[in-house]
Amino acid sequence: MASAPPHEPARHPVDEVPPVAQLGAFGLQHVLAMYAGAVAVPLIVGGAMKLPPADLAYLITADLLVCGLATLIQCVGFWRFGVRLPIMQGCTFAAVSPMVLIGTEGGGLPAIYGAVIVSGLAMVLLAPVFGRLLRFFPPLVTGTVILIIGVSLLPVAGNWAAGGAGAPDFGAPRNLGLAALVLVVVLAVQRFAPAFLSRIAVLVGIVAGTAVAIPLGFTDFGGVRGADWIGISTPFHFGAPTFEAAAVISMLVVALVIMTETTGDMIAVGELTGRKVGPRSLADGLRADGLSTVLGGVFNTFPYTAFAQNVGLVGMTRVRSRWVVAAAGGILVLLGLLPKLGAVVAAIPAPVLGGAGLVMFGTVAASGLRTLATVDFRDNHNLTVVAVSVAVGMLPVGVPEIYAKFPDWFQTVMDSGISAGCVTAIVLNLLFNHLVRGRRELTPRAGAGAVGGGGKGDGSEGDSDESALSEPVRLPRGRVEDAVEQTGEERI
Repeated sequence: MASAPPHEPARHPVDEVPPVAQLGAFGLQHVLAMYAGAVAVPLIVGGAMKLPPADLAYLITADLLVCGLATLIQCVGFWRFGVRLPIMQGCTFAAVSPMVLIGTEGGGLPAIYGAVIVSGLAMVLLAPVFGRLLRFFPPLVTGTVILIIGVSLLPVAGNWAAGGAGAPDFGAPRNLGLAALVLVVVLAVQRFAPAFLSRIAVLVGIVAGTAVAIPLGFTDFGGVRGADWIGISTPFHFGAPTFEAAAVISMLVVALVIMTETTGDMIAVGELTGRKVGPRSLADGLRADGLSTVLGGVFNTFPYTAFAQNVGLVGMTRVRSRWVVAAAGGILVLLGLLPKLGAVVAAIPAPVLGGAGLVMFGTVAASGLRTLATVDFRDNHNLTVVAVSVAVGMLPVGVPEIYAKFPDWFQTVMDSGISAGCVTAIVLNLLFNHLVRGRRELTPRAGAGAVGGGGKGDGSEGDSDESALSEPVRLPRGRVEDAVEQTGEERI
């Protein structure tokens, strides 16, 4: 009697490939969720430089093309490039202020692109260094950073819901009413619709909201008729890049901010998908960011990073396949090559995106709270770490001009609530849960929290001194060690 063939090991949900129809629907949902944010950076930079409409349109199509390529590199990956998780890529807002300054006073677009290329190469080289820093991201830090990501994005959804920043009818009741309608549709579909429809609740809400918006005069598709069918971005369209020292230095600071933000986003997606990010995969993801940024400089666009807007969509829909986001990358490439399709997507009213954004970005914040629920807050200073980190992260969100009198490099780092909160959380965790303990423990024991290993007080599991210095913190899955040895160790 022939023996049964051995069973193949089950695929992780991240690696599963849904049917083609679902790939298209899920991928389009990701594109619609990030489109407004994706085109905002070229619009802001080009508008500040007073570029003609034709050049602005060129910047947008180039941006969409490289967004798609960057997403494919990150999700599909090749060699040591790409984290291979469902992560969308888009232009970073951290680079807007430096690029506007370079573009208007420091050499124009060629100087911007020269600085972008250098910063991308620096990110590729620094990726392994950042990968080794993962041990400084125990659940106390990762949960705080994920919470800050979600909360800092909520004002973006609020601006969209009110009509979009700068809109003449900003805050009009009809704008908020349309956003509320989309929110109700998303929630109703997620709660009552069949399983497949519930997973594309955001897409259904956006389509329903747009259908209501057209007869009410919120938008029209007149711009679609004037858009070109074909648009191909050629390398160095605006001239050969120049390398100005001041511009390069400012973009290198931006590169460090990008890598910090991307680290938080990748850890968040790793938590949501159940595939934890290790030092090697983190370095691969950061290396992909660097390569995409170099491509941005070559193909007339800007630095790229993991797009936090889509992190919430992964958690909300529970669709964890990286191939879904790869399909979204393919759609973005088409939008970049076919401007007429891009004009169709661009016609979606801001309040429609705002209603969908409220639930997506709120999901990110809730995911951070879920991670923090695994942290021990008894008899330690962990609550202080979370409180101060969130406060520092929310300062530039609530008071955008708070650092206006500070040097440019300081503003680049601290004007991003995500990077400001992330740096604060790392420093405070080291201060309260590592450095002080290191001075008090003259003879560390196996299991006692050593520097980099994470004592029980910081929400990570204890490790031996040797492994703490060589291995990343193992993030717990929903449990906290309640019993901690007190003999010979003072709780922090």
